[in-house]
Amino acid sequence: MAKARKYDVKDLALAGEGKRRIEWADNDMPVLQQVRARFEQDKPLKGRRMSACLHVTAETANLCRTLTAGGADLVLCASNPLSTQDDVAAGLVKHYGVKTYAIKGENRKTYYSHIKAAAEHKPSVTMDDGADLVNALLGDFADCAGDVVASMEETTTGVIRLRAMAEAGVLKFPVIAVNDAKTKHLFDNRYGTGQSTIDGIIRATDFLLAGKTVVVTGYGWCGRGVSTRARGAGANVVICEVDPIRALEAAMDGFRVMPIKQAAKVGDLFVTVTGDINVIDLEHFRAMKDGAIVANSGHFNVELNLEGLAAEAAEVRKGVREGVDAYVLKKGKKTKRIFVLGEGRLVNLACAEGHPASVMDMSFATQALTTEWALQQGAKLDKTVHDVPDKIDQWVARLKLKAMGIKIDKLTGQQKEYLASFDMGT
Repeated sequence: MAKARKYDVKDLALAGEGKRRIEWADNDMPVLQQVRARFEQDKPLKGRRMSACLHVTAETANLCRTLTAGGADLVLCASNPLSTQDDVAAGLVKHYGVKTYAIKGENRKTYYSHIKAAAEHKPSVTMDDGADLVNALLGDFADCAGDVVASMEETTTGVIRLRAMAEAGVLKFPVIAVNDAKTKHLFDNRYGTGQSTIDGIIRATDFLLAGKTVVVTGYGWCGRGVSTRARGAGANVVICEVDPIRALEAAMDGFRVMPIKQAAKVGDLFVTVTGDINVIDLEHFRAMKDGAIVANSGHFNVELNLEGLAAEAAEVRKGVREGVDAYVLKKGKKTKRIFVLGEGRLVNLACAEGHPASVMDMSFATQALTTEWALQQGAKLDKTVHDVPDKIDQWVARLKLKAMGIKIDKLTGQQKEYLASFDMGT
C-alpha cells in the first residue's frame, strides 16, 4: 500500500524538473519567503503533525517548504484528481522530504486512499481545499481526529460545506476560513481565478475570445475575475446569477444579465464559478449551439450535469484534443457537439498550471500565518468557522506592497483623532 512507502507519486524521476518548477515559482513569492525565513528561526510548528489536502502545484510546494521549515511533520495529498503537477509531487518527496500522495488523473479509489493516508497521519492541524479531508476526519476516519486543534480552509466551496457542518453541529474542531481573508479572496479568487481560468480554456482549445459570447454563471469574486478578463480580450460577456444584488452589480458593471435558460441559446463559451450543483443542466445543454464549449472553474465538477449529458449523447468522443471531450447529441438528422474541458473539473488546473505564483504568494502567506495563530489560540477557539484576524491580512498586504515597490500614506495624529471622534461636524 502507498502509505508503507510514505509517498505515492507518478515517477520520482520527474523530481529534478519539479524542483526547478518549485524554485521558479518561489522567485515570485517574496512574502511567503519572509514567512519561511521567520518560521525557520522560530519553529512555531515544531512537533506538530500536519495533513494538507491541497492542489499539488509549485506554489503549494513552497507553502509546504514553509510549513516544514517551521517544524511541521507534514503529509500532503491532492484535493482534486486532475490538479496535481506530477513533477512537483516527485520533487516534494525527493528534494524536500514531504510525504506526498498525489498523481494527476488518479481514479476515485486512489484519490480516497491518498486522503486516508493524510487522515491516518493523525494530524493536530489540517489544511483543506474543498473540505474533503475534514469530511473524512469527521466520517470514516473519526478515530484519527482526536488531536486536531484546528483546520484551515482555502476555497469557497469548502467554506460553504464547513459552515453547513457547523450549523448541523457536526464540526468537532475549529476551522479558519482562509478563503474569506481579504488577502485571499479579493486577489486569489478575482485575479488568480480570472487569469488562470482563461489561460486553461485557451490552452485546451486555442479559442479566440474576441467577438465571442462568453456566459459566466456566478458573479462572486471568481466570476468577476473571469468576466473582466474575458471582456478585456474582446468577448461579449453574459452573467447568470441568482443573487439580485450581484446581478444588479453585474449589470452596472456593464455586463448583460439573463437567466441561464436564455443564455444557453446564445453562448459560445460557458464558464461555471458558483460552487453549486447542476448549474448547467441537461435542458441547457440541449439548448446550446453546435460547437459550444463548456468549462467549470468551481471546485467540484458537479456544477455541470455531465451524467445527464452523457446519457443524452449518442456518442462521447474522449480526447478530441488534450483535455477536451466531445459529447455528440443527435435530434433527427441534426447533429450537435458540446465540448467539455478537463472532464468538468477545475479548468485552470486540469488544462493549465493554476494561479500565478504572485497571487498565491499572498494566499499561502496568509495560510501559514493563520495556522500559526490558530495553534497559539488552541482551546480558546469555538468549534465553528472563524475569520482570519485582520492583523494578518494587514501584515501580508503591507509586505506585498513593499515587494512591489509601492509606498502608501499614513494617517497623521490629527486624522486618527478625527476618525475616532464624534463631536466634530460641519
